[in-house]
Amino acid sequence: MARFKRLHVLNTVTETGIVPLFYSQDVQLVKNVVKACYDGGARVFEFTNRGDFAHEVFAEVNKWCATECPEMIMGVGSIVDAGTASLYIQLGANFIVSPSLNPDMAKVCNRRKIAWMPGCGTLSEINLAEELGCEIVKIFPGKEVGGPSFVKAIAAPCPWTSVMPSGGVSPDKENLEAWFKAGVTCVGLGSQLTPKDVLAKGDFAFIENKVKEAIAIIKNLKID
Repeated sequence: MARFKRLHVLNTVTETGIVPLFYSQDVQLVKNVVKACYDGGARVFEFTNRGDFAHEVFAEVNKWCATECPEMIMGVGSIVDAGTASLYIQLGANFIVSPSLNPDMAKVCNRRKIAWMPGCGTLSEINLAEELGCEIVKIFPGKEVGGPSFVKAIAAPCPWTSVMPSGGVSPDKENLEAWFKAGVTCVGLGSQLTPKDVLAKGDFAFIENKVKEAIAIIKNLKID
């Protein structure tokens, strides 16, 4: 069962502005990355479902988070069907992220009052996702779909739409500024936040500092 209410999840995503996302079959590595993000100020984390027995890794990390990173809201991404969404909800996922739009997943998540962020690439898909109860829509792949200019364009006819781009987002000021000035609610940060060489060296301070910097940049952008 989710530890956090859906409204709290959505509000936290909006307030912090970033959702770090990461996958590894190494449980300890995932814990180290989560802790680095937590110490950097992140309070939402997306574990991506991308390998065999990934749900077992998530289950262990999620239990660990309850005591070691108690304010961290753990969710799961790369979910493409209702059955897998149900599995992770049973393991305590607080939100579900998908690379695509699947109405069956909306039913599962809404029934359990779990935040659901489906991947959309057109305004028609975005409108359908909102009809299905989605509060924050994932734009995926963000850069290839059209980047910040796409977000700015859809804001004209649909100013109520809340967008989270994923793919083509980096934690540097120039990139974040482009996205947030276009009108995004938050961004998903993946490989740019956890480079392979950084992970190989175990330089988790790098990840912590990058998270701190990104949150500070976003905070200033929202003030402006």
